[in-house]
Amino acid sequence: MTTVQQAPDEATRLSTAPAPPAAPGRGARPAPLRTAWRQLTSMRTALLLLFLLALAAVPGGFIPQRSTNPVEVRDYTAEHTTLAPLLDRLSLFDVFASPWFSAIYLLLFLSLAGCLVPRIRLHARALRTAPPRVPAALSRLPVSERWESDAPAEQVLADVRRALRRGRWRTVARDGAVSAEKGYLRETGNLLFHVSLVALLVGIAVGSFYGFKGTVLVKEGDGFANTVLSYDDVHPGRRFSPDRLVPFVVGLEQFTATYTDEGRALTFDAALDWSATPGGPTRPYDLRVNHPLDVDGAKVYLIGHGYSVTVVVRDRAGNELPQTVPCLPQDANFLSSCVIKAYNALAPDGKREQLGFEGQLTPTTVQDPTTGQVTSVHPAADNPALTLVGFRGDLGVDSGEAQSVYTLDTSRMDQLSGPPQGLRPGQTWDLPGGGSLTYEATSEWATFQVTQDPGKVLALIASAGMVLGLLLSLFVRRRRLWVRVAAPAGEQGASGRTVVEVGGLARTDPEAFGTEFAELVERLRDRAAPIAVPRPGTGDLRG
Repeated sequence: MTTVQQAPDEATRLSTAPAPPAAPGRGARPAPLRTAWRQLTSMRTALLLLFLLALAAVPGGFIPQRSTNPVEVRDYTAEHTTLAPLLDRLSLFDVFASPWFSAIYLLLFLSLAGCLVPRIRLHARALRTAPPRVPAALSRLPVSERWESDAPAEQVLADVRRALRRGRWRTVARDGAVSAEKGYLRETGNLLFHVSLVALLVGIAVGSFYGFKGTVLVKEGDGFANTVLSYDDVHPGRRFSPDRLVPFVVGLEQFTATYTDEGRALTFDAALDWSATPGGPTRPYDLRVNHPLDVDGAKVYLIGHGYSVTVVVRDRAGNELPQTVPCLPQDANFLSSCVIKAYNALAPDGKREQLGFEGQLTPTTVQDPTTGQVTSVHPAADNPALTLVGFRGDLGVDSGEAQSVYTLDTSRMDQLSGPPQGLRPGQTWDLPGGGSLTYEATSEWATFQVTQDPGKVLALIASAGMVLGLLLSLFVRRRRLWVRVAAPAGEQGASGRTVVEVGGLARTDPEAFGTEFAELVERLRDRAAPIAVPRPGTGDLRG
């Protein structure tokens, strides 16, 4: 039998990664653009750029960002008058929209795409290519076995190939030998992981450019429409247009929260009525955590809640201003800060009288008998109380400057005389100098977040592809097997004598492949039973 000689790399090379380019001849200069492109599209460069992208995102977690909290950026700038202009010049207040972050992002995208295209092409070619020819010396492979059988060579060859095909090996028979290969899914998984990574980057970019996120606080009995003006805080994409918002209207009928005796939250439930069009027929929906309302791709999430107080402020002339004011939680037991502004009341002389109150709401109130300080010992509104300090003067509402409804500027106001006033629902505080404030009831509010992300489906599919590709690349082993069937040297054509040689090679996890190889050899031996040969001087049989 004539054995085909070949270069060792042809049979033992198990990777479909592009081979390194040949060195240029003496005196030849490599093309600069080609060299730069090869460096950019190498996997080493892609990993380096991925590390740089993660490193470049770090400042966005420590420095306030205009896209998420412009008020905090403004306060930071006012507090750090020397450092803030430098940070702004370096785009550190807009890290994820900065030119240098975008440059790293685009280079990573190009690098991954450039190194994946040739690998996909080579892998597709490998899937269509038959396993390589049998090496000259199977005994030099990491695992090998040899025995003799009394079955005809043609029958042994057919049985071996049939057994390998049942084990889902790709086989090809050449010149009295079988070449087999298995584990192509390893490289497929590797490519799937990196292709999915590129798709994930695309999905994130699409969401960043065309997505929208808005949050709004809604009191029980109120609602909001999905328009930009309805939200307390909005984060539109760089190329987002308001006409892309899905039209709908949401109303909060009731919010209910349950707690354990220790104060641990059990359930949050927002009973909604929503309509696809203003004035259209409404439908109920039970909005809970991780159960958002989905309206044509726009999702409404429940992200927070708190308490509101309903009060009636009366001026010295008896004019009433009823209002329901949301209070902001300050701790786990929902001790909440409250600000009440009354600027529509009229004084007896016809001038505008402006009153302001700030204090705290304690849902389950306990008072220290020594200090008189009140606090909340449970998040449920089992024993609510409202503690307030009053001010009279100029609220600044006529200055034309924007101000928060949750803060009170007392720089142009005079504090009402007397200690802080504690009220229970139904009680009235007669204000020094005239007027009163009645604490009528306690209700709840909820915070909703509305998101539209056109890239989320692509990002979800890409994430699943990354997980699947990672599992395939970690747990699938690429291996090759060769079986040579022939008569012994010097006995060509002798009947009843067939030499069977088996050799195998695995790129990773050779110990596991050694076990698999031994089991496979046992199955092949059952098909091509070895000749029983007595051991000298013992009479034992050797296979």
